[in-house]
Amino acid sequence: MTVTVRFAPSPTGRLHVGNIRTALLNWLFARKSGGTFLLRLDDTDLQRSTEAFADGIRSDLDWLGLVWAREERQSARTDRYVAAAEFLKKQGRLYACYETEDELDRKRKRQLARGLPPIYDRSGLKLTGPERAALEAEGRTPHWRFRLANSEDGFAPLPTIVSWNDLIRGDQTVDVGSLSDPVVIRADGSFLYTFTSVVDDAELGITHVIRGEDHVTNTGVQLQLFEALGKEPPAFGHHSLLIGADGHALSKRLGALSIESMRAEGLEPLAIASYTALIGTSDAIEAQHSLDELARHFSFDKISTGPARFDPEELKALNARVLHATPFEQAEAGLRRLGVGGGAGFWQAVRGNLTVMSDAVAWWQIVDGEIDPKVEDAALVEQAAALLPAATWDDTTWDVWIAALKTASGRKGKALFHPLRLALTGREDGPELKALLPLLGREKVLARLQGRRA
Repeated sequence: MTVTVRFAPSPTGRLHVGNIRTALLNWLFARKSGGTFLLRLDDTDLQRSTEAFADGIRSDLDWLGLVWAREERQSARTDRYVAAAEFLKKQGRLYACYETEDELDRKRKRQLARGLPPIYDRSGLKLTGPERAALEAEGRTPHWRFRLANSEDGFAPLPTIVSWNDLIRGDQTVDVGSLSDPVVIRADGSFLYTFTSVVDDAELGITHVIRGEDHVTNTGVQLQLFEALGKEPPAFGHHSLLIGADGHALSKRLGALSIESMRAEGLEPLAIASYTALIGTSDAIEAQHSLDELARHFSFDKISTGPARFDPEELKALNARVLHATPFEQAEAGLRRLGVGGGAGFWQAVRGNLTVMSDAVAWWQIVDGEIDPKVEDAALVEQAAALLPAATWDDTTWDVWIAALKTASGRKGKALFHPLRLALTGREDGPELKALLPLLGREKVLARLQGRRA
């Protein structure tokens, strides 16, 4: 079997870390299996879906390196949903209901007041032809529900309990007898996700559906929809949802954790991918060299059923480690966009001190621009200026200079290096001065040692 998976966002907003975790798990599984990753835009909500959001989703996925083999849009597949609905109507599995939202709400409240579960009472299923005609004559337009097979029905062999072996959570069961028959077509004729997703997955050849655990109950319903349509269901895997570092759900804060905002913050796509794929697994959260490396480590067995803890500070720390291991060839384009020069020598000197790529701008200003030097120990700095080598500078210049200065001053350790760092960079800490010295050049170093702006 060739693995085919899909990522199915709604273009009603930008992608956030919760979305990306689902996308990554699907992409990594397909990559490791030599399968296919599809992008399906669930854009049946015509009021909230926009082309700008669709473009944003594509842009975010592309930036992260999650290339898709094919794109489908639900708005272009309405005829397929109509055909599937007609088939289910003929099978007696879709039935018309005429209650308004207010009427349904009053029914639920009455049931709760009587100590009963607020399950739809199937009034629509009991209507006669003349009763339906009378309701439509009043101007009512029906919504349509899918009739779940349960103990009251003759839809053998489906039992009330729907079971499956989940790729992540193991054996799962859903008692559809405790659920209301789901609405699958609204009164305005639009289709709902529970229904359209099944039709799409069946017709697009989706072999595995990997999504959040908040869809577990949906899966029980959808397995009955697959059976009613006479289609083989995919395998299902439900991963845990994200919580914050404080242990609370992230659901209300995901907007602040959009991929767009992380990109603007300067986080690296590989850091985001590595962190989001590895949290909530048995693997250590480490910087990866590529998405392919992440894919090689992927396994459903490693994904915990416990909550995945997302900590922005931990992500930033991982981002720093990714940068520290990034070769100049991969960093060059990003440095160029930031207006940073200096070539491989500069990158090798400063990358170990970066948290985000844009931090390099400040170090490039120190190397290529002017600063006001800070003279902490005038006597030492004066000695340093007098002993500064005059020959062409290379990677041995620092060792020669410091050896002479140690002998002349009798200083070592912090007492020697801290005054030099303040004079040459104006900073308390930073990259090794040995690596910065050839980049600064003799003229600039001498001027700063003499307290001149340079």
